[in-house]
Order: sequence, then C-alpha cells, then structure tokens
Amino acid sequence: MRLIFGLVLVLGLGIAGFAVYMAKTYIGAYQVELAKARQGSAQAIPTVGVFVAGKALKYGDLLTRDSVRQVKWPQNAVPEGTFTSAEDLFDDTKRPRIVLRAMEKDEAIMQIKVTEPGEDAGLTSRLERGMRAFTIRVDVTSGVSGFLRPGDRVDVYWTGRTEASGGDLTKLIEPGVQLIAVDQTADSDTTETNVARTVTVAATPQQVATLAQAQSTGDLSLSLVGNSDETVAEAIEVDQRAMLGRAEQTVAPPPPEPKKKEVCTIRTRRGSEVVEIAIPCTN
Repeated sequence: MRLIFGLVLVLGLGIAGFAVYMAKTYIGAYQVELAKARQGSAQAIPTVGVFVAGKALKYGDLLTRDSVRQVKWPQNAVPEGTFTSAEDLFDDTKRPRIVLRAMEKDEAIMQIKVTEPGEDAGLTSRLERGMRAFTIRVDVTSGVSGFLRPGDRVDVYWTGRTEASGGDLTKLIEPGVQLIAVDQTADSDTTETNVARTVTVAATPQQVATLAQAQSTGDLSLSLVGNSDETVAEAIEVDQRAMLGRAEQTVAPPPPEPKKKEVCTIRTRRGSEVVEIAIPCTN
C-alpha cells in the first residue's frame, strides 16, 4: 500500500513539474514574440527626439536644462516650431530663454512659447516685425469691464464731434487690434479679473497715428472679438440721427419769383397834357 502511495506521489510531482515546465516555455515564447513585435513596430514608425517640459512651467520662468527633457516623437507628427536639438534650444553663451506661455509637464517646447536666448520677456518679445506698441486709456465701461487679457483682439471705436455731423459721432476706426498687455501685465495666462486703466496694443505706424489722433480728439471704446471669429468688421459710422432712426431732412429751395410782366406805353400830347397809353409789346 505504501509502495502504491509513493508511486502516485512521484507520478503527481512529475506531472506538476512537467506542467510548470510547459507553462514557463509558453510564457517565454510569448515574451520573445512580443519583443519582436514591439521592435518591428518601433522600426515601422520613424521617430525624432523633441524637447518637452520636464515640469509645469509658468510665465517668466527661466528655461534650463533641468526643466526640460527629450522624448521620442513620431517624425511625421512633430509640431512646427519645436526644438529637436539642445544646441538650438540652449545658447552656447549660457544665456537662458524665458517662458512666455504657461506649459504643463510633457508639453512640447515651441518657439512661440519662449523668448530668444538672453531676450527679455517684456513687450519687445511680443511685437512682430513692423509693429509698434501703443497704449490706450480705458475704464470699467470702455475696457469691457475688466475681462480683457493679453492676446485678445478688440475693435476700437471713436466717439467725438465733427463739423460735418453737427453732433456726436461714433465710428469704428481700427478692427481686430491685438492686445499685448493690460496695465503692466503681459501674461496671457492670468486668470484674474481686474479693471484696467490702460491697455497696450500692437499696431502698425499708420494705426498708431490714427489711434493717437482719435484719443486726443474724442473718446475710445473697445469691443472684445471672439477667439474663433475670423470676420472683418465693415466700416461702421453712427450719428444721432441714425441712432434715433431719423432720416436726414433736405430743405426745399424757395420757389422762383414770378417774372414781372413788361408793360409798353406810348405818350400822346393833348394840348398842354401828356397822356401815356398802354399798348402790346412787340418784342
């Protein structure tokens, strides 16, 4: 009996060992095939190294080698303006770049989000070639009740009096002007709502002259343009007559005076008297 029990035990252990061996062989083969599949997939999609934020970055932070890292990015999906080499991202003179827009961890570092090496993060970095910065005075009503942010676009309206209108006139003078600063803040990622006293816009020299003339001769008001609104506002001009729906009245010229009828006479002497007699005119 003990012999039979021993044989059964040995047989059971042998079967269990064989099962473990087969399972290990199957798992090993599966892992080998999975590694081959991953290697083939990696070779099928070419990648390129792209620098991303190694941690959350906010406006004004210095961009250092410790705050970024390089990751593999599909070559056909690399965003325009990214950095693929450390030489392009960091200057040899060790002048740091400054963050212009907030970035989350693992977000790609792009040229529009950082300054040039050694460049200040002031307004000069926000101005494109040929553009100038111009400051407009605003208050709680003309400044859209404090909801303006750097990066927004606004339409600028002028209200004043002209000789031709004979009264107050409101006119759209500059549509779709971009704000680059609100008061002394150029951070477009701010979430605070403040009633600004001034806003700074990016404008061409011709627009600067128009805005300066308008600000010195009347009142300027801003109208916020939506982010997805690509329409261009047409010429708009409203005076008091148009606002009240009154058509301009034209004064009719006075009727011409009736032409005086010409009277022809002849004189006849009758004794000592001279008598005038009316006769039809011949010419």
